[in-house]
Amino acid sequence: MTNLTRFALGTLAIVGIAFCGGAMAQTPNAPAPSAATSNSFPAWAYPWAPDFKSAPDDGVPRHVPDSTQAFTITQERDLFFAPDWHPDDHPAMPDVVAHGRPPDVRACGACHRVEGTGGPENASLAGLPAAYIAQQMADYKSGARKFAGPQRVPVLLMTAIAKATSDEDVQAAAAYFSSLKPKSLIKVVEADTIPKTQIARVFYALVKDGGTEPIGERIVETPVNAEQFEHRDSRSQFIAYVPKGSIAKGEALAKTGGAGITTPCATCHGPELRGAASVPGIAGRSPSYLVRQIYDFQQHARAGSGAAQMAPVVEKLSPDDMISLAAYVSSLQP
Repeated sequence: MTNLTRFALGTLAIVGIAFCGGAMAQTPNAPAPSAATSNSFPAWAYPWAPDFKSAPDDGVPRHVPDSTQAFTITQERDLFFAPDWHPDDHPAMPDVVAHGRPPDVRACGACHRVEGTGGPENASLAGLPAAYIAQQMADYKSGARKFAGPQRVPVLLMTAIAKATSDEDVQAAAAYFSSLKPKSLIKVVEADTIPKTQIARVFYALVKDGGTEPIGERIVETPVNAEQFEHRDSRSQFIAYVPKGSIAKGEALAKTGGAGITTPCATCHGPELRGAASVPGIAGRSPSYLVRQIYDFQQHARAGSGAAQMAPVVEKLSPDDMISLAAYVSSLQP
């Protein structure tokens, strides 16, 4: 079994099967989006291969490095169960994080991981202000927070969960995730040429012995260890390939605003971009996720709390500006 096949058994397939409710045609060789981006839409930031299908569970318990725990693929696919590989790494989880509330509220830790580390497909919640997390859930529930890109499984599932979650569970989950310290899990690497990738439902995965490809004007974020990531280990690490020169350009934009293109990020997100009061920290977070949020704000898809402040900040940003800002911000310590 190849790493890519194993990778498909993880979060991508877990979310797809649980939400879509049925098997899909297998397309293990679904191509990645073109390296070129349009002038208006960063398609590379919204990878989506809806027909990707996982392999069946063989019943063999899986393991990850530095853990004594063992879980089967069936357990890992259960969105009412959050695999806890390192229980000593975090405080006790609220029930909604560990198990959710059947039939509609999936376990928060199933997708966002038990330590809130998330992945390229969703948000890292660790260390975000509790009030901010609660407000985002309210915005999902009211419809104020929407998505500018394709309606991929993670975003549809998130909206459905928010509508079904009680205020009590929202508060419990928000308090838990806000108490966690963000992990430094993303290595940002500048390159003109990168290992060849393909889409495994909503992620980029490396093609074994696939050679190389030009990065073009995009960010390609991929797990370092596909097998570890597929098991939803909160210690999983990622490489984010970015175009050469983008970190320095992003730093200039973030610190100076680029002569009126935008506003210095520290104005709201704090001097180290680690947040301030109810404003979320953005340092060290997924660059793919950051670009999606910038674009969603720019297109007024995110119209909830904070949208009025973000709209003038992002309105003049080009796709290249978005890439550069995300590359720099993600390179920082969270």
